[in-house]
Amino acid sequence: MRLKTIQLALPLPLLIALLALGGINAAAQTIPIDSAAVINRGNERYSRAEYEAAIEEYRHISRDAGKNYSVSLYNTGVCYYELLRTKEAIDFYRRAVAARQGNYPQALYALGVALEDLGRLEDAREAYKFAIDTSHCTHAAATFRLGILVAKQRDYKTAASLFRKAIARSGDQLPASHNNLGVMLARMGQLKDAEREFDSALRQSKGAIDEAAHNLKMCRTLLATTTRAQLASLRIIETTATMIYSR
Repeated sequence: MRLKTIQLALPLPLLIALLALGGINAAAQTIPIDSAAVINRGNERYSRAEYEAAIEEYRHISRDAGKNYSVSLYNTGVCYYELLRTKEAIDFYRRAVAARQGNYPQALYALGVALEDLGRLEDAREAYKFAIDTSHCTHAAATFRLGILVAKQRDYKTAASLFRKAIARSGDQLPASHNNLGVMLARMGQLKDAEREFDSALRQSKGAIDEAAHNLKMCRTLLATTTRAQLASLRIIETTATMIYSR
């Protein structure tokens, strides 16, 4: 599961012209770096899969660049993630979050994904929870991923609640959540409701989700003959490839 987007630079005010002060040689003063332009150059490198070169661009952004400093840290983390250097990605995601005093939902979500990749599931859960909290409960992707982790612990009721919230927070644009909600409902014995969710997943994805097609067929079979072994064969979806977005 690879992150595929980076965050754009925030607009900056126009640079203030250097003032000629008494006793100071204006020509010797350092011209401030246009951090927005630097980030844009890094983003162009990223778009061409030149991840090492993009990292070098982002490194030019200093702490006094305001929010663009945290953006540069986050984008650096994304580049390291693409390079499969996950531990370094985690370090930069954490630094990006710290630079915004913990209030950086997108970086927290990316942190959760990277932690999951390393099997650090409890830490990933906490990252997703913070992403949800700091986004004022609007981050659909973090809600979806948290639902996956809870489902793996067989807490189907809580997982179902999270998938419902992911549907609502995405503006009902997340067919995978309909599928996964259906799996939770089926495993709780609510087969008619599950059937409706599988059907919604198929309709929203225009038939593109194989898991939903499998689950819908299985659910309709289960409505006639239900066994615990058949319920266990229902499939959840773990990919979030279409849910990465900047915030």
